[in-house]
Amino acid sequence: MSPEAASPQLAILQFLTSLQSPARIVVAISGGSDSTGLLLLLDEAVKAAPHLKISLCAATVDHALRAGSADEAREVAALCASLGIPHTVMIWRGDKPKTGIMAAAREARYGLLATAAESFEADLIVTGHTFDDQRETLAMRGMRTEQVSTGIADAVLFDRRFWILRPLLFSTRADIRAFLKEQSVPWIDDPSNEDSKYERVRMRRQLSADAGMEKDIGAAWEERLALSSRGAEWLDRHFRLHGGLLGQVMPDGLRQDRVVLDYVLARLAAVFGGQPFVPGRGQMERILTFATGSGLGRMTAGRVVFDLRRDGLYLARESRGILPLVLRPGEAGVWDGRFGAVNRSGTTIGVEAQAGHSLIPALGFNPRDVTGIQPPRVGAVNDSTMREEPPAPKDLGALDSCDEHRNEGGLGRDLPKGAWRRAIAAAPVLSAEGTPLSEESARMVELTPYFAPFDRFLTRFDFIFANRLSAVFATAPYARLPLRSIDGKTI
Repeated sequence: MSPEAASPQLAILQFLTSLQSPARIVVAISGGSDSTGLLLLLDEAVKAAPHLKISLCAATVDHALRAGSADEAREVAALCASLGIPHTVMIWRGDKPKTGIMAAAREARYGLLATAAESFEADLIVTGHTFDDQRETLAMRGMRTEQVSTGIADAVLFDRRFWILRPLLFSTRADIRAFLKEQSVPWIDDPSNEDSKYERVRMRRQLSADAGMEKDIGAAWEERLALSSRGAEWLDRHFRLHGGLLGQVMPDGLRQDRVVLDYVLARLAAVFGGQPFVPGRGQMERILTFATGSGLGRMTAGRVVFDLRRDGLYLARESRGILPLVLRPGEAGVWDGRFGAVNRSGTTIGVEAQAGHSLIPALGFNPRDVTGIQPPRVGAVNDSTMREEPPAPKDLGALDSCDEHRNEGGLGRDLPKGAWRRAIAAAPVLSAEGTPLSEESARMVELTPYFAPFDRFLTRFDFIFANRLSAVFATAPYARLPLRSIDGKTI
């Protein structure tokens, strides 16, 4: 995973010695040259170094999008059997979307790989992404933004469960194919890799070699890691969370380095808006101009209301466009991109927004089940010193503030009613057939904060910031990388 490790053999050796051991690895293999080379390189290295205590298994995802894909999966199974490597085929079943098929296939692929990893009791997943894939990704992103991109990450945490590592990310496809030819091992050519209707295929045909790109990528990675660390420090110094629903950036936080402010506000906007991606460049320019300006007021962007007041910038989900979530007994889902919900009750339940609803917010039964932090006292919300807006709903009488470190805004100082009411309007409420759940039933529904830009796919570049954000929301920390070292540096 190091830019200096261009040789596939050297890259694999460095990868294996960097792993915490013992370890069981799931190799994602399609039968193409990259993934087939990855499997054989790992198999060769593991057998040559039994002291590392590393074992392999393999999984093939059959997307069922092409005729012949099942036959290809059987060819891969035969190869794995010849090597003595346990193998499973995971099939993407059900209807396929008419548009966005590549993104949907990616979601399905990683979900199925995680299921395979669970069944194998594996510790991590590896994929055969190469330097060729990296160059294509950087070129495509370069057409959309002038910002320096980190490209494909060498390590991504999927669904908070499994790290996906890419040990050949700085090895070329040509070198991998040369290795396979030496081993007299054939590979399968996917015809979609030559279909010009896909942007990546078109870009692949346009690219020329760039010998200095490895150093550029390495520098971009170091820059992003440093930015994640600075963003985490910024959270500690300048950000407060109220009731798990309302964010507050202290005034001094808005006067910090613009690069850091851009990074943190973009990710906070995605978290509070329940969006998997940060706002685009144009939208972020608007947000930054507003947040650092001298005029007070409100603006909405990315489903978030930014409320700039003398005591800082408040962030809350706007109450429009929040769709309900219905969960049958035993089902789990994500509501509004902001809360994970698990229905452990014996009845079908609905999760909806408080806005325009007579039901008590789910937070009202036991706020610590949701955030680990009690929301502000209703006494503070109704205090006569609060400004402009009418009193908060009486439903909130059960909400109390007691966390000194993470909920400072609820202790010893008032919150603006409008900002708090806005946050409560977007809070989850639980019901069954339109009626409130009993307190007993509500306790059987598990609600936890969900960070849309991180909880499905979290690159190691954002890990420090995301982990600090988890601490702010009092949720479980993210799984640590299963590595002893990265690029030769002990972690």
